[in-house]
Amino acid sequence: MASNLSAGRIPPHNDDAERAVLGAVMLSSTAFSEVTEVLRKEDFYKPGHQALFDAILSFHQEHSSQTIDLITITEYLRSKNQLDLCGGMAYVVSLTSDVPTTANAIYYANIVRSHSLRRVLLELSGKIREDVFDESQDIASVLDESERKMSELQSSSGTFTDKYQESSILVNKTVDRLMERAKHGNKDGVKSGFQQLDEMTGGFQPSEFIVIGARPSVGKTAFAISMAMDMAIHRKVPVGFFSAEMTSMAIMERILSAEARVDSKRIRSAILRSQDMVSIVDAAGRIYEGKLYIQDTPNIKLLDLRSQARRMKRERDIKILFIDYIGLINPEANPNVPRHEQVAEISRSLKALSRELQIPIVALSQVSRDAEGKEPNLANLRDSGSVEQDADVVILLHRDRLADLSNTREGKTANEPSPQIIHGYPVQETKVILAKQRNGETGIITMGFQNQLVRFVELERSSGS
Repeated sequence: MASNLSAGRIPPHNDDAERAVLGAVMLSSTAFSEVTEVLRKEDFYKPGHQALFDAILSFHQEHSSQTIDLITITEYLRSKNQLDLCGGMAYVVSLTSDVPTTANAIYYANIVRSHSLRRVLLELSGKIREDVFDESQDIASVLDESERKMSELQSSSGTFTDKYQESSILVNKTVDRLMERAKHGNKDGVKSGFQQLDEMTGGFQPSEFIVIGARPSVGKTAFAISMAMDMAIHRKVPVGFFSAEMTSMAIMERILSAEARVDSKRIRSAILRSQDMVSIVDAAGRIYEGKLYIQDTPNIKLLDLRSQARRMKRERDIKILFIDYIGLINPEANPNVPRHEQVAEISRSLKALSRELQIPIVALSQVSRDAEGKEPNLANLRDSGSVEQDADVVILLHRDRLADLSNTREGKTANEPSPQIIHGYPVQETKVILAKQRNGETGIITMGFQNQLVRFVELERSSGS
């Protein structure tokens, strides 16, 4: 679409660079390999140049064992009745004779790619302008679509990679990565901070959509905050945290309680001992140095969530995003659309967002009442089977009714075992069920929930494990 802003002006292009690229790929196999990693036929401005580049690519796919040169390409064009479309024999020959040096092929290709991106941006700006004047379109949708396309354009501004890859190339890259992991450990994933979980998952991987499900009050938010704390405060990994249920101040109170190891009830009621204040101040210093970014918008709209996530990625380079929780996201769908379809739309959108931003997205979800009092399974994920389908990893939490773990409670029997104490606070065992992992094993881990600190901790493994 032509924009009125550029009416009467020739779109950005560089004819000399396009000619040099085409000539170089017909003279050098090395130039061909380099250029085809950067350019598509659409990156050329002239239709004849597009047709010639497309023919060169087609020839390579059909005759991979033959050398690409002036003779083979012109014969191929003639056999396909495309020689005239590419400018004729004399023009194709002139392309090879005008190449200054094939060693600069990638430099010429980057010039062509740069002008191509300018044309795409010009077209996009024209589309945005038309949509802005179209009052039948919802402005929030226009903003979201514009931002998505801008994000895609920014991501594609480097080397073009949206193409098939040969197994011979992929296996070399994969082995190199495995060797690097063996030497330095797996650094691809974002570690949860819980060793047993990380051993099973290898950490949360870029572009993964992870779902944490549980019945109310079992500890979905506490589990997410426990992981986010370790990432952002202890390992300085930039973490985004969207809360549609709790305010940012309430979340920070939880974090202070857990990090300072001060009973959350004493913090809420402001009945603090002098040692509590010392611990809180020390914890506040550690949190201050952390990289946690909290967004607390009740009933947050799906479009707004995506926009804010892109902003966090752009401005803070977040490496992982937590969302608490799926059921409180407003998809802005027609109220007549069934709830399961609305949740399916949210799920698909979050999965797409994780791929777009190339970060893991961890979304919390409630499980249905059918799981009350028993271990939940994938079928219990609430409102939509799409959540189970879209998720790369599903973690379900289960704990028996929260018990009074006090040693002094009335009615406690003498032979009743005392609860395990960690950092001065009792814990109750909670099952962390890795119910789905698209690229790994499943299983159950037992962890400890500390109700007073509203946090999860790892338990010592038994000697038989």
